[in-house]
Amino acid sequence: MPNRLIREKSPYLRQHADNPVLWYPWGEEAFAAAKRLNRPIFLSIGYSSCHWCHVMEKESFEDGETARLLNDDFISIKVDREERPDIDAHFMAVCQLLSGGGGWPLTIFLTPDRQPFFAGTYFPKERRFGLIALRDLIVRIAGAWKTNTRDLVGSAESIAAALRQTADAPPSESLGPEILDDAFTQLSGEYDPVHGGFGRAPKFPLAHRIFFLLRYAHRTGNRRALEMAEKTLLAMRQGGIFDQLGFGFHRYSTDSAWRIPHFEKMLYDQALLAMAYTEAYQVTGREEFRRTVEQTTSYVLRELVSPEGGFFTSEDADSEGEEGRFYLWEAGEIRSSLPPVEAELAIRVFGLRPEGDFGPAATPNTGKCVLRLGQPPSALAEEMGISQGEFFKRVAAVRARLIAIRERRPRPPKDTKILTDWNGLMIAALAKAARALGRDEFAAAAGKAVVFIRGKLNAGGTLKHRYAEDEASITAFLDDYAFLIWGLIEVYETVYDPEPLAWALRLTDDLMDGFWDHARAGFFLTHRESRDLPSRRKEVYDGAVPSGNSVMVGNLLRLGRLTGRPELEKTAGRIVDASAGSISRTPAAHTQFLCGLDFAFGPAHEIVIVGAPNDPVTQRLLEPLQKRFLPRATVLFCPAVEGSPPILELAPYARAMTTVEGRPTAYVCSQFHCESPTTDPKVLLEALDGHNFRSVHEEKKG
Repeated sequence: MPNRLIREKSPYLRQHADNPVLWYPWGEEAFAAAKRLNRPIFLSIGYSSCHWCHVMEKESFEDGETARLLNDDFISIKVDREERPDIDAHFMAVCQLLSGGGGWPLTIFLTPDRQPFFAGTYFPKERRFGLIALRDLIVRIAGAWKTNTRDLVGSAESIAAALRQTADAPPSESLGPEILDDAFTQLSGEYDPVHGGFGRAPKFPLAHRIFFLLRYAHRTGNRRALEMAEKTLLAMRQGGIFDQLGFGFHRYSTDSAWRIPHFEKMLYDQALLAMAYTEAYQVTGREEFRRTVEQTTSYVLRELVSPEGGFFTSEDADSEGEEGRFYLWEAGEIRSSLPPVEAELAIRVFGLRPEGDFGPAATPNTGKCVLRLGQPPSALAEEMGISQGEFFKRVAAVRARLIAIRERRPRPPKDTKILTDWNGLMIAALAKAARALGRDEFAAAAGKAVVFIRGKLNAGGTLKHRYAEDEASITAFLDDYAFLIWGLIEVYETVYDPEPLAWALRLTDDLMDGFWDHARAGFFLTHRESRDLPSRRKEVYDGAVPSGNSVMVGNLLRLGRLTGRPELEKTAGRIVDASAGSISRTPAAHTQFLCGLDFAFGPAHEIVIVGAPNDPVTQRLLEPLQKRFLPRATVLFCPAVEGSPPILELAPYARAMTTVEGRPTAYVCSQFHCESPTTDPKVLLEALDGHNFRSVHEEKKG
């Protein structure tokens, strides 16, 4: 018989519904049972596309004896970390406190009162490589609970006290622009000059580090910062972490050279990396970056979009019981599937080796390869004695044949729940790409997703976190508000419809009402009415996904400049002051936050364009603002029409800004003073360049 997870909407939870473990979802039924039976709680947290979560399920949670041990002495709870990031964040902090590390699957043992006393990640079915077997761990903890409950409860109380002490750390001194230099120095020390990226294996594509490096190069003229960003982006695009056939980025690289990925594909990675490549294209003009944006976006719009316009969460790493099976190829398979000339081209372009990538012991993947570009396309075209255009034409033909073959394989499972926060990131990415690349269809897709979220996840004016099977549920978290507000700001600055901007302001007011820490400043992860956990966490660290507080610093500054509401900028300043201690200690761990500080330190520009929407001169004023990299600028468009356009209700300061002699006009303000209005696009750009460092790319061009 299925366990209680059969009633859940989460695909990840339902994957465990047929386990012999008598799983509960997180909720009062489980906690009441634990108290009634005086049993500890076994809490397992994971997500649908997590490879090691599947391994632990097959090894242990589908095993009858392990299930019996859990069912006899524990109340077992399964949590989808993507549905409940608050639960995940709380217990991940416990795991890091106790073990110095973390990850998924996350394994926690709790008292019936939800206080943790033991934490770890993956445990094998049988002891190996120094890891205790899950069965042995279960038996030991069950015995300790029966014979020495008081000590375990005491341990749980000590852990709770340590968490409170961490959360109550006093603020540091205010941050100045030198913190940006400190972060760059730290990143330079972690940078891999051979393969790009930061640190050793495994390597993660931390897009917010690219955002920071591009801003630092723009601010200071530091060529190394731009080179670090470019090399990393090129290496990822050419490596196995990028799906060379179907496009889109895998989760991370298991090696330092970006060759062998963990194969799951996450929506948030596509969104954040699409933004990084978009900004890099704006800075450098490199076609490789434009193509990567277009290819990554095409993957999302083909595979991860619902018919109604919302974006699905992820695609799994595994298919047919093996990680990466869908994506791997053998040289012999390609030779038997393609005409000889095309087969040899594919093997050469994608770097296939007869011995494979996994070594003789890596059955069943012996002989299989991850497709990657062995050399940059320009070098390959030169070697072959053909133009780059002809090279891409031939590769496209080969790719089409290989895609057709691959599509006959069983696809990895797809997690079709729709999350507000990750959709906000994808909306932001589509809007940025639309204006930088001139792709109206990207703006349309972003707008459709906004309509979906507003209709399905904000019905009745209360924002929800998750939508699945026609049901919106779970009170929204900080990241839902922060990332959606980011997306709405980007949509406004792409299409200049005031409604997304108005909604962003309303969401900001709701966030202040429900999440603001009135004692110490900053936003809590959960709403003030949340009662699920013993304490409310505040996050500023930028991990795989930026923290909500980091994103809100940038959001508040941009909204304040766009609408002329100085109280929003003051709120951003209070978040910065409250977070200064954490950022000062490890600035490179807060690079999204530092992007907001880069804006705050200036020089920033507030630009207002006034003109008839369909006037070609209006478009000539707007177009360069959309295509250039202007990380410290906001652009407000005020249509020159009869009456009072709606944008003036949001930005009343713009009422005094009118056309000059009836012609479309630009107003540029910076550092609390304004230039003379101009009707000349060239003068507009000169005004911007007069306050900014001239981009490294422009210097290179002469």
